[in-house]
Amino acid sequence: MFGLQRTGRTALAAAALTVGVALLATGCAGGGSGGDSTDGGDGGDANLSITMLPKNLGNPYFDTSTGGAEAATEEFGGTFEEVGPTDASPTSQVQYIQTAAQQGAGGLIISVNDTEALCDALNEARDAGVKVVTFDADANPDCRDLFINQATAEGIAQVQVDLIAEQIGDEGQIAILSATANATNQNAWIEMMEEELAANHPNIELVEVVYGDDDDQTSFDKTAALLQTYPELKGIVSPTTVGIAAAARYLSTSEYKGEVALTGLGTPNQMREYVEDGTVTAFALWNPADLGYLAAYAAQALITGEITGEEGDTFEAGELGDFEVGPEATVLLGDPYEFNADNIGEFDF
Repeated sequence: MFGLQRTGRTALAAAALTVGVALLATGCAGGGSGGDSTDGGDGGDANLSITMLPKNLGNPYFDTSTGGAEAATEEFGGTFEEVGPTDASPTSQVQYIQTAAQQGAGGLIISVNDTEALCDALNEARDAGVKVVTFDADANPDCRDLFINQATAEGIAQVQVDLIAEQIGDEGQIAILSATANATNQNAWIEMMEEELAANHPNIELVEVVYGDDDDQTSFDKTAALLQTYPELKGIVSPTTVGIAAAARYLSTSEYKGEVALTGLGTPNQMREYVEDGTVTAFALWNPADLGYLAAYAAQALITGEITGEEGDTFEAGELGDFEVGPEATVLLGDPYEFNADNIGEFDF
């Protein structure tokens, strides 16, 4: 799970977030090596055609990460296309992976909807010469060339537990509103949140984990159901940008506003009104623009042969600086960032 921190730079701080915002404003070991798309490292004849495949289209989080990737691709002189399904089902991305390979993409940047279900398609793409970079949610390491990790699972879990514990006085019932039941990244965070709660917060009871399928209305309805089912509920943690915004929308006009705490992972633009009206005290996230930006530069480095994905490889990622590949071909963006009433006005994504 662990990649090494970027070299010579601090982890995800407000300055790095601002860089990502500015960028937006400007606009399986068994798999193949994809060697045909490299040129020995100088980049002159490299196929810098980048396809971006988020879990689903129309998701503000992925809209932002796509903006970062597109800005990076423009910087290094590649071509860029975003494709994807409207639903985040396990196999909905297969056809887009196959099409990217058939159309001769040099790099595929994907947030996978299922760890294993896409492996055959991803390895077929790699056999066809496509460099596969996962971001946000990883595939089995045997099915991709590199994973761009937004933050360690431990760090993401810890910040969410810390926030909810502080907001409910470290005692009472809480629930988790997640995305899909097979979302690999969120399942890892939830498991670690459960471990942290059991180890260090004995007075907090996690009563249920529910799934809103990264759909606004479903997440809204799940929030209402939680509050009806658990009248003593003190807080909700939603480790998904769709879920936290839908939950905040419900709470903001309900009798539970100011009584039931809500935190998790969200974007400033989604959550600003709910922070300003007192529905939400604080939440966390990395900058998804930086995540997409880094993923695109990683794809470029793989395509040109600057790196192979081996541990210890280093590459330069434009305005974000230098990064190093860690174990299991993972690159770490940085630590989660906390947004609250004091700082949320500084950001626009």
